Amino acid sequence: MPCRIWIFDGVMSGLRKIPKVDKLMAERSMQELQAVHPRALILKTVRSVLAALRTDILGGAAAVEIPAIAAIVSRELAKAAAPSLRRVINATGTVIHTNLGRSPLPAGLIERLADTACHYSTLEYDSATGERGDRYCHVEPLICELTGAEAALVVNNNAAALLLALSSLARDREVIVSRGELVEIGGSFRIPDILLQSGARLREVGTTNRTHLKDYRKAINAETALLLKVSCSNFAMVGFTAEVTVKELVQLREESGVTVMVDAGSGAFIDLEPLLGCQEPTVRQYLSAGADIVVCSGDKLLGGPQAGIIAGKRSLLEPLKKHPLLRALRLDKMTLAVLEGVLKLYRDERTVLQQIPTLRMLTIPFAALEARAGRMLELLQKEAAADVRLELVEGHSMAGGGALPCLQLKTRLIAISSDRLAPEQIDLRLRSASTPVISRIGKGRVLLDTRTILDDDITLLAAALSEL
Repeated sequence: MPCRIWIFDGVMSGLRKIPKVDKLMAERSMQELQAVHPRALILKTVRSVLAALRTDILGGAAAVEIPAIAAIVSRELAKAAAPSLRRVINATGTVIHTNLGRSPLPAGLIERLADTACHYSTLEYDSATGERGDRYCHVEPLICELTGAEAALVVNNNAAALLLALSSLARDREVIVSRGELVEIGGSFRIPDILLQSGARLREVGTTNRTHLKDYRKAINAETALLLKVSCSNFAMVGFTAEVTVKELVQLREESGVTVMVDAGSGAFIDLEPLLGCQEPTVRQYLSAGADIVVCSGDKLLGGPQAGIIAGKRSLLEPLKKHPLLRALRLDKMTLAVLEGVLKLYRDERTVLQQIPTLRMLTIPFAALEARAGRMLELLQKEAAADVRLELVEGHSMAGGGALPCLQLKTRLIAISSDRLAPEQIDLRLRSASTPVISRIGKGRVLLDTRTILDDDITLLAAALSEL
């Protein structure tokens, strides 16, 4: 009994030391915080911190003095003020990392973006005529120039592009798709689901692994609106397989008059096969093969902002431009400004591989990557904690983002190990750094892929390693 009384007295003593809100707010350090943060937010944070301290003391923790409480409040306020969407260092080796924002944009477009965002613009204004203009005119001519399309349109992502096209061209009618192309991509987005939402009816043909032209031909009837070819950009099927090409579908269109549509997914605008040895047809190649309409993403292999690009025949694009859904799916002025800038970079094939970060990371020659990794290692070793070991090891990077699934790029990894810290602890501390470092763990070490570490990340990475 005396022991219980002593413990109870200790708890009560600790609780009595917790200051009242007004007393804590009167502290000089708290007064200084009010010059930086809204008073309502400070009060909310103070009450939250004091409630947490009461819980800790009831659980047996020692009381905390007022200066320490004020410091806790200050830290919590700093967390609340920090943006939730913030920069990280991608050291995973996945170039188009969906969770980390997919393609980083060319730095040279920042001024263009700021100018458009912070001022009025010609978004829907024709300065030559003084009349209302078309927001899509800023990018449509460029898309047509780069792909050979007659007309083009952009919406907020590729799923939206597919939804708009199907709703406009195939509502209440059938769309024929190979069973092997009824794909699911990240976020549980499925082709059959988007067909259902568009009001079109799915007509499956072939089998999972083999589909032939005769399967399409047999399925065509008076209700058929589209022959839809879906690029299986996030997986590969090997072995006893067969698929129908766009050229073959175009031949069938000549017989039947049914429109051929391609979901190109990754949105390649230049042929990467000579550089990567991995085939990914470009939008121009699909259209040259005879496809009537092609949809693709803007933030994958194109290396631009999130957008859905629709390119094809003018007669098919005009109904899309008048469809009620378009207003719900349209792009804002900032995305249009950046997309226009990215598309203009593609006019110069001599420099586009260097100017688009995604293309630069995918196509950097291994010798250049290895030399860069060596320089990076030397710099980081100078900054890392004394008991943290860094060394270069071999590994592979990947394209990611549902693009080039079979591509494995030889790379150089910086392996981090320590006798004091387990790999999971190192990984957690790197993710908790001022600029979070996102790595991967393999063979008992933390691995940093130098391919996806940008040049202006290196100083920040060094700071994170010094904090270990």
